[in-house]
Amino acid sequence: MKYAILGAGGMGLHFGILLQEVGYDVDYIDTWKPQVETIRKQHGVYVSRRGQGRHLVNIDNIYYPEEYHGKPDVVIPFTKQIGLAEMLERCQHFFNDDQYALTLMNGMGHIEKIDKYFPKEHVIGGTALIGSILTKPGEVDFVAAKGTGSCNLANQSETIDDTTKEIAKELTESGLNATIHENFMGTLLAKVIFNSVLNSLATSFQCSYGEFIASPSAKPLGVDLVNEAFDVFERAGIKLLSTREEEWQTIYHVAHDVNPEHYPSMYQDLVTNRPTEVEYINGYIYRLGLKYGYIAHSHKFAINLVHIAEKLHAVRGK
Repeated sequence: MKYAILGAGGMGLHFGILLQEVGYDVDYIDTWKPQVETIRKQHGVYVSRRGQGRHLVNIDNIYYPEEYHGKPDVVIPFTKQIGLAEMLERCQHFFNDDQYALTLMNGMGHIEKIDKYFPKEHVIGGTALIGSILTKPGEVDFVAAKGTGSCNLANQSETIDDTTKEIAKELTESGLNATIHENFMGTLLAKVIFNSVLNSLATSFQCSYGEFIASPSAKPLGVDLVNEAFDVFERAGIKLLSTREEEWQTIYHVAHDVNPEHYPSMYQDLVTNRPTEVEYINGYIYRLGLKYGYIAHSHKFAINLVHIAEKLHAVRGK
């Protein structure tokens, strides 16, 4: 199938490059001028893995939204939550009812925006346990060992159709190890819980996953956040994919064994003075809890920690 990546940042490039390396047709659409112009100038992106093996991957098909008139079978938005509405509006001229939208974005709030442009039965929600860092325009580092990433997919209709199976097959062939689930919200929220622990706390303390998880305090802090999230989602009547203990074990495994050197995307936003997505992650859990009369104190505390880190970084200019 033909893919269009909306947002050629770290994750967009990671997915797109792995797909094109095994022969799939991928176009890239971005709104950030330094990224678009750098990739055009050097006819590609310099890719490293864990800082090693830097090499140029050819990309000649990157466009600003208004320039693009391709006919992709699958659209994959990989913007930040705060920029998604603008990206979709600027790209709507090439959307059609036959296309599928696959979203693997962090946090919550994106599904409602995507539903405005695509039939719900063609919307696939998902999560990606894969790390990438855009080190500068035109350069990306895949921070995990090759083949260790994975993603989970679920149709919004919770009916697994042939196109979803084909997308999962092509992602797996590309080394992205896709698994299909029938529980749409449970699939999305598994990553929300994951990010509410690792992204928020590692960003607050400005450390890598491995540095955070090595602390004896990591488990009590993380388990509190996991338990509160499960309390909220149980009150909302949402069935999750894992148990509380399984969720914590996933967090520990990724931080300790898979991506210990990784700094989360939220931290990358912090150090580049972009708004973080904490309100779309911990904030989503906290606000949903309030809806059901439950106060997720630990998530509110994590939100405040991230906002303090944002403020200090802006003031200090570091």
